Amino acid sequence: MRKSIIKLIMLLSLSVIAFSSSADPKVEQKYVAITAIVEHPALDNVRKGVEDELKDNGYIAGKNLKLQFQSAQGSSANAAQIAKQLTANKPDVIVGISTPSSQSLVATTKLIPIVYTAVTDPVLAKLTPSWDASKTNVTGVSDALSLETQIDIMLKIKPNAKNIGYVYSPSEVNSTIVLKELQIALAKRGMTIIAAPAQRTSDISTAAQSLKGKVDLIYTTTDNNVVSAYEALAKVANESKIPLVASNPDSAERGAIAALGMSYYDLGRQAGKIVIRILNGENPGDIPSQVGNITQLIINTKAAERQGVTLSEDVLKSAAKIVEK
Repeated sequence: MRKSIIKLIMLLSLSVIAFSSSADPKVEQKYVAITAIVEHPALDNVRKGVEDELKDNGYIAGKNLKLQFQSAQGSSANAAQIAKQLTANKPDVIVGISTPSSQSLVATTKLIPIVYTAVTDPVLAKLTPSWDASKTNVTGVSDALSLETQIDIMLKIKPNAKNIGYVYSPSEVNSTIVLKELQIALAKRGMTIIAAPAQRTSDISTAAQSLKGKVDLIYTTTDNNVVSAYEALAKVANESKIPLVASNPDSAERGAIAALGMSYYDLGRQAGKIVIRILNGENPGDIPSQVGNITQLIINTKAAERQGVTLSEDVLKSAAKIVEK
């Protein structure tokens, strides 16, 4: 009886070994973490672009890809904590969407590859030592725009504009960089900028109100606080008949008359291509920083009516998209 039991156990063991050896080998799974300072249409489009690029290149979440996303909900303190958590999890690549999130990641790890995106100037933000290959763990895609073309659009919307209002968050490096550069660029055309700082999202409306009677037009960038409360800003522009122009295409659907800027979805796709290069074995320090290569002009004709502007045929014809809302 005892010999029969032993024989049965041996047969069962051989069956388990045979079953294991014939099973499909476990697919290697890559791990990509993504973090953004806040969730709003522009940054959400960046994330979707990254995810779609990964998917289209065979990296499927839940199969051969572990994909994780965390939002800092507009808090720099949260961004720092998220950076620590993600670093501790040791992903293959971390994508930082926005300057604050990317800065938190760079301050946390010098080893895990970091791909920044939706950052205007990675050098001034101290993410990379130069625009060339960093020789560090950091690379990415900037959303820097030509300010000359931005001023051209302002003047097409308001030909006689002299004083330009600028609502921004002083704590956002992207916004302070643009402020300084815009002051110089406007001065060359005999124009001035009047800045209205808004540290918190709840301050946006008050900052916009402070520009009444002082400016001919309000210009906004991809400042995360401003974008998060864009409807409040547009409300002031409508009531005060102050034309609103933006560098974030999504802002046109939320109240700006015109928005000339990066396609943030395509910016995400471009960043996704870099992520894939790293997953395939390239060193991030050997990949130079890039600038987004797809821009678009969106026009909102209803916003123009509300803000007292008659759009020229030239502006309408140059638009990639016209919205009426």
